[in-house]
Amino acid sequence: MSPRLVGILGGMGPEATILLQQRVLETVEAQDDADHLPLLIDMNPQVPSRIAHLIEGTGADPGPVLVSMARGLERAGATALAMPCNTAHHYAAQIEQAVSVPFLHMVDLSVARAAQDLPAGSPVGILASPALRKVGVFDHPLQRAGFTVLWPESEELMLGAIRRIKADGPTADTLEVLSSAADDLTHRGASSLFVACSEFSLLTRDLGASIPIIDTVDVLADAIHAHSLASRGFSCLSPI
Repeated sequence: MSPRLVGILGGMGPEATILLQQRVLETVEAQDDADHLPLLIDMNPQVPSRIAHLIEGTGADPGPVLVSMARGLERAGATALAMPCNTAHHYAAQIEQAVSVPFLHMVDLSVARAAQDLPAGSPVGILASPALRKVGVFDHPLQRAGFTVLWPESEELMLGAIRRIKADGPTADTLEVLSSAADDLTHRGASSLFVACSEFSLLTRDLGASIPIIDTVDVLADAIHAHSLASRGFSCLSPI
């Protein structure tokens, strides 16, 4: 039986969407092309800025565009949807209400991974856009799961690093910003780190953190693999 098709709401940003494809590819033990998982990707860099809408209060609402993308992917045959943008999960409820196929919720899946891997009550450091903090995308589910949430001291540095990655890709300068924030969170008591911005996920494997890391893009890649190959007897290198 063929793997089930997952639709990707992409373009936020384009390089992060490509990274998700790479991470999905890594979950498969492949001998040939046909062993890999089919993905249907709507690469739409024109989704209105989440930062402009949530932080600056000046941009258009991304929700209607995301809903339109989700419905298009469902009509095209997707059996589940995924979105490799943490901040855009502020609009997840709108997406879920608009379609009849499952939405692989990267935030909820990552919090569930933390609950599985970390002792109850652990302090968790978040490396992400300050937009996430403003609207509670991670704070609320992590607190409901019993975790304490820590954020980097400088929101301006984190937001600036995200914008530089979107413009120039991952660089030594942005890695230094991320590493410094990770060290600060560790010194303030974090027992693990969430890499919860898909631009930062481009740097995760160069991040020399001294505490465990949960990268939300990795969690989403595992969920895509699990959905695609459910009940089909295929193997997964990193089961969720």
